[in-house]
Amino acid sequence: MAEGDGVAKQGIRVRLDGPASESDLPALRSWLERERLLEELMRKGALRIEERPRTDESGAPMGLGTDILITLVNAAAGVAVAELVVQVKKAVAAWKENRRTVESGDPPSDSVEPVDVDDR
Repeated sequence: MAEGDGVAKQGIRVRLDGPASESDLPALRSWLERERLLEELMRKGALRIEERPRTDESGAPMGLGTDILITLVNAAAGVAVAELVVQVKKAVAAWKENRRTVESGDPPSDSVEPVDVDDR
């Protein structure tokens, strides 16, 4: 069995809603990739950050929209998903505050929630 086979991957879905521009999602992804903890886990190969087409609870595509999916690979060396969710929420809040200073208009609303990547 190859590494990772049969192991449920835990993750975090970051969704932007409301007045999001086309540049918001890539900008937020770049911001998250530079967060110290996430960057360290990516460097170790324990975490991936990807943009994925938005789906509903059954996994069916939901038309337009993309989410950021942060995937912990093989339990990511003991990092608790709940702890990581808190860190990601803080990073998203910091990105939104930064966006307020560099772009006009309100930043989009967001949701940050844990997901089972295999069931997504």
